[in-house]
Amino acid sequence: MAVDVLLGLQWGDEGKGKIVDVLCPHYDLIARFQGGPNAGHTLEFDGQKYVLNTIPSGIFNEKTLNLIGNGVVIDPITLKRELDNLKKAGFDPVAKGKLVIARKAHLILPTHQLLDAASESKMGADKIGSTLKGIGPTYMDKTGRNGLRVGDTMLPDFKERYNKLVEKHKSILIHYGEIPDFSEKETAFFEAVELLKSIPHADSEHLVNKYLKEGKTVLAEGAQGTMLDVDFGSYPFVTSSNTTAAGACTGLGIAPKNIGEVIGIFKAYCTRVGSGPFPTELENETGEELRKLGHEFGATTGRPRRTGWIDLPALKYAILLNGVTQLVMTKADVLSGFDKIYACTHYAYPTETIDYMPYDICTVKPEPVLKEIEGWHEDLTGITEINQIPEKLKAYIDFLEAEVGVPVKYLSVGPDRKQTLILQ
Repeated sequence: MAVDVLLGLQWGDEGKGKIVDVLCPHYDLIARFQGGPNAGHTLEFDGQKYVLNTIPSGIFNEKTLNLIGNGVVIDPITLKRELDNLKKAGFDPVAKGKLVIARKAHLILPTHQLLDAASESKMGADKIGSTLKGIGPTYMDKTGRNGLRVGDTMLPDFKERYNKLVEKHKSILIHYGEIPDFSEKETAFFEAVELLKSIPHADSEHLVNKYLKEGKTVLAEGAQGTMLDVDFGSYPFVTSSNTTAAGACTGLGIAPKNIGEVIGIFKAYCTRVGSGPFPTELENETGEELRKLGHEFGATTGRPRRTGWIDLPALKYAILLNGVTQLVMTKADVLSGFDKIYACTHYAYPTETIDYMPYDICTVKPEPVLKEIEGWHEDLTGITEINQIPEKLKAYIDFLEAEVGVPVKYLSVGPDRKQTLILQ
């Protein structure tokens, strides 16, 4: 068996949570492999809406085990809140034995969040657009070999290790000004750690490979999107982890040869949250209309998302990096009603026109070369069969498949898990 990987191909918010929820009945294990509570994976079914930040999106399936992998950074307070909310809604994955956490996953401390806020504030107009969840500082401590991991919570000297790291953080924070009082959050942190200790811990590399050896099915769930990858995204306006398929190998402990299908998700248009380059951005009434129709506000932060037409150079770049074998197009329903829609096929620079993602799209902003496409007016949200798909939407999908060279297997026409069509 091999591990299938599901990830975003744009700047995040592509609809990964919904599609994992749709696909999870076919898998024995769903494993988050990177990111942290900056993720907001939204799932809707039976008239209810759920937002998951850290917990994998297979948590509502009775037969599926869910793993928070070693590449994830965990805020115990956020995780406890997620679990409490699920319990109130009638789901208790801990009691049912449906959740496992990697011992090697790193912990987000309250002072990580203070560092995040202080750094972002100092950058002023040049700020990255951080969610202020402490993600970046936690990954910095991880690579700096100072971090605390889930497995450390079981050690007798955990509190001493915690205090040592906090003192280091305070020595940095003092340079930004007065250190805010975080005693209340610290109390909540240690209360949440007790819950964390009650959840089964595992070595994710052994767990995942055991499943493969036994012939069981595994789906690796990514967070954020390819264009936010710390190595290959629109640096420095990126997240702090590897959001590409390669990140699934290091984030779970699996060999590259054990990667199977790579399922890439993209919106029928583009969005981005926070700062950074966005070549196809629509800073006009059309962009506002897309935001309104698509309910484009961050699931975690509530921030309004920037909107624009689909960016094919960026999409082809993401497909190349990830080795995508099948595509999922989401939010096709949002484009219903537009007489014309557009696709960016190239970037125009002062000296040349290119059809690929360049090294730097931050310093010199490229002008998108747009292709006009006939829009459709039919309401898609109620369709249940592929023969109900409007001809103009079929033509748009055919155009995209021809451009990127990968088939669109799934089409999402609404937020509910039932509003998903299998095209191939």
